[in-house]
Amino acid sequence: MAPSAPRTRAAAALHMKQIVLDSQDRTIRRLRAQLATQRRGLASTKKELKETQVALEASYKVIAGLTEIGLSMSKKIERMKVKKQLVRENHVECHQKFQARIHEAEDSMQAQHLLIEALVDEKDSLLQTIHGLQEANNAPAPFDGDWEEEQEEEPEEEEIEDIPLGEGEIDDE
Repeated sequence: MAPSAPRTRAAAALHMKQIVLDSQDRTIRRLRAQLATQRRGLASTKKELKETQVALEASYKVIAGLTEIGLSMSKKIERMKVKKQLVRENHVECHQKFQARIHEAEDSMQAQHLLIEALVDEKDSLLQTIHGLQEANNAPAPFDGDWEEEQEEEPEEEEIEDIPLGEGEIDDE
């Protein structure tokens, strides 16, 4: 029996269609595998993106906190500079007042010294006058045995040295 041509052609056509379907089936499976791989990659990328966003938000919060701390520190530094300047000004003012008091004390001591010298001179003058009157009246000297002439001592002036303005400054370092 000879095979019939239409049957062979139909079988060949069916066979060709089967090959095409098998090929399409393999292509579909391959594309589905690629799609699944890409979906997993996309899910991984989405997860990484979410983690990056969380980290970025945390970084923004840290930056905001550090900025706030920096501003606070800047304000404190400015306040400390102002306070340091006030302390320096106060120190200069106190130094000047102290120097003025020292000069007043020196002037007062000088005036007292001059007054003492004048009193000593007046005492000497009075003693000479008394002595002269006693000699003129031939009267015995009332102070002959009891009187000792005080030796005139130069009062020692205490030197109060000026404190230079630069010494004793407060050093904030």
